[in-house]
Amino acid sequence: MTDTSRTDLVAEAFEAQRDRLRAVAYRVLGSHADAEDVVQEAWMRLARQDSTTIDNLAGWLTTVVGRISLDVLRSRQTRPEASYGDGLPELLVTVDDGAEPEEHVALADSVGLALLVVLDSLGPSERLAFVLHDLFAVPFAEIGQILGKSADATKMIASRARKKVQATERPTVVGREQREVIQAFRAATLGGDFEALLRVLDPDVRLTVDTPAGVVVTLGATEVAAGARMVSGQVARHQAVLVNGLPGYVSWREDGTPLSIISFTVADGRITAIAIVADPAKLASMRLPDSA
Repeated sequence: MTDTSRTDLVAEAFEAQRDRLRAVAYRVLGSHADAEDVVQEAWMRLARQDSTTIDNLAGWLTTVVGRISLDVLRSRQTRPEASYGDGLPELLVTVDDGAEPEEHVALADSVGLALLVVLDSLGPSERLAFVLHDLFAVPFAEIGQILGKSADATKMIASRARKKVQATERPTVVGREQREVIQAFRAATLGGDFEALLRVLDPDVRLTVDTPAGVVVTLGATEVAAGARMVSGQVARHQAVLVNGLPGYVSWREDGTPLSIISFTVADGRITAIAIVADPAKLASMRLPDSA
């Protein structure tokens, strides 16, 4: 095999792993930009490596991404100003395929905002051990190689992190009941049915809208329902999505530009909170499903 052919095969194999590696890095770091940088650095290291010495490419890449991510986490501790944003994770928007909870093959596909926030409170070693083992099933022995610890010590680190995570609200896996509530909200909004909107909204529902002028908060079912009817006419198309694990949808205008991202919190058959991103600059910077 020629060097060019071998390089092409390695590149193809890496591309097959890219989405998984990006997911690992994002869950560890909570930042899309940092995750992209980590994956690109992993590719550059692979390009410099003799591929014939790698027995398990997926495992090798996971180890490399883990080590680079750990370096980033440790750098954040020594340089707090390097942390992303305001300490909250960026929005992760994925298509909602309608799978029921038992059909989800990985918890990593439905990590919610609460989990990402608590992960940011863990130490670098705890965060890496928890994410790699509990979300991506990486063996403790392999994680230990990244941390420079024994498998038993790594297991203890992951256990300590797990206890901290379990003390917080767990991410919600979206089920049929939640989707039915949201579909009822959507139908009532499009139909301008004020009474139907009130039936699916909790009396104390909180609506938060991120606009170019700042964040606007509206409280109460009557006010939220009135606002929902006013904006429904601007939507040309929408796609059901998960926003940091919460059910919602992305809406587009007639010209194909994104109008908004909306997510819902549903409890006891009613919507208790709605969060909307309507800032065009923020929408343009995000990775969204195809509007076609």
